[in-house]
Amino acid sequence: MANVKLTSEGKDFEYPVLSGSVGPDVVDIRKLYGQTGLFTFDPGFTSTASCESALTYIDGDEGILLHRGYPIGQLAEHSSFMEVSYLLLNGELPSQDELGQFEYTISRHTMLHEQLATFYRGFRRDAHPMAIMCGVVGALSAFYHDSTDISDPMQRKIASHRLIAKMPTIAAMAYKYSVGQPFMYPRNDLSYTGNFLRMTFGVPAEEYEVIPEVEKALDRIFILHADHEQNASTSTVRLAGSSGANPFACIAAGIACLWGPAHGGANEAALNMLREIGTPDRIKHYIERAKDKNDPFRLMGFGHRVYKNYDPRATVMQQTVRDVFKALKVTDPVFETALQLEEIALSDPYFAEKKLFPNVDFYSGIILSAIGFPTTMFTALFALARTVGWVAQWNEMISDPGQKIGRPRQLYTGPTQREYVPVAQR
Repeated sequence: MANVKLTSEGKDFEYPVLSGSVGPDVVDIRKLYGQTGLFTFDPGFTSTASCESALTYIDGDEGILLHRGYPIGQLAEHSSFMEVSYLLLNGELPSQDELGQFEYTISRHTMLHEQLATFYRGFRRDAHPMAIMCGVVGALSAFYHDSTDISDPMQRKIASHRLIAKMPTIAAMAYKYSVGQPFMYPRNDLSYTGNFLRMTFGVPAEEYEVIPEVEKALDRIFILHADHEQNASTSTVRLAGSSGANPFACIAAGIACLWGPAHGGANEAALNMLREIGTPDRIKHYIERAKDKNDPFRLMGFGHRVYKNYDPRATVMQQTVRDVFKALKVTDPVFETALQLEEIALSDPYFAEKKLFPNVDFYSGIILSAIGFPTTMFTALFALARTVGWVAQWNEMISDPGQKIGRPRQLYTGPTQREYVPVAQR
């Protein structure tokens, strides 16, 4: 085993280097503070491995994303969201019987407690869907007491299934409430994604027809957003879970974090940017603005905190846009603008040098808009899909014997100790 040597105040200390199955090695500094009295300083934790995980692997330089070893492109092309959910939760792809049983179990957990409908009516009509989802998901622990004991593996499993199953119902009801339409109950004979589409866009007055191409496109979007290693919202779920909080509270914390525009709101920002550009003839003007450091305009949907190559999810999204537009028989100048913007930006040395490649958010907003979702629902859909990853990460953390409550340290720069002075003497 390799070691890293650190010298402090004339003394040498050695720390072991740990290797995963793939990816960078890590220096095990768990004994650093006890031995040296020193902390590491890593704002944003960009050089810190906060946990050990076997779920998702990302190689940002090579543009690789693997779930349990399977490339995201293969899963998006050949798999289904339910199959990927099973994979993340259980570690292996299911057999036909296992997948059928899993889909049956999830479909039987999709209904919400009826009293939760009154919970929705406490919000204003113009409440953001993410605000509603934070509240409703957090409130689930008040309705499902039989799955909050995190020390019981069976209760953890039931809670996991409930969260995955109920999130589409919760999101669809948030949308229905915002537009003043009646809630649609789930149907057990539809697929996970088809059921969500019906609960969102169906009405009691007539039968809703699920368009297979749209169902496939949305299912693919769910797959592409299912998990993404230790991002901000996933780390939030793990940190909340490390305190022993119930799973519903932990996922509500993840939703709150995802709401941030730097995280879950990127696809909405990318779509707004494309709409601002408008037509392909205006692209060069905006390219020059993006290159001007004194101009606040930025190309949204380009670049990624982790990927320094083409986001593997963006390739899948580009073809999916075409499939949806063809099925719905729609044309959208925004899509043509996106295609030409991508081509021009990728051929510009400025963006190549800065490794600003299109990411999944560049195209997903166009697809969601074409299907009929308002931009306020984009992040809610992200939360729906990412719930599977959050739940899998939470389960993995709870099962880890080395897990302990999260407690980051700090570099303190405030005043040193001083004496209190009574208010009359100040």
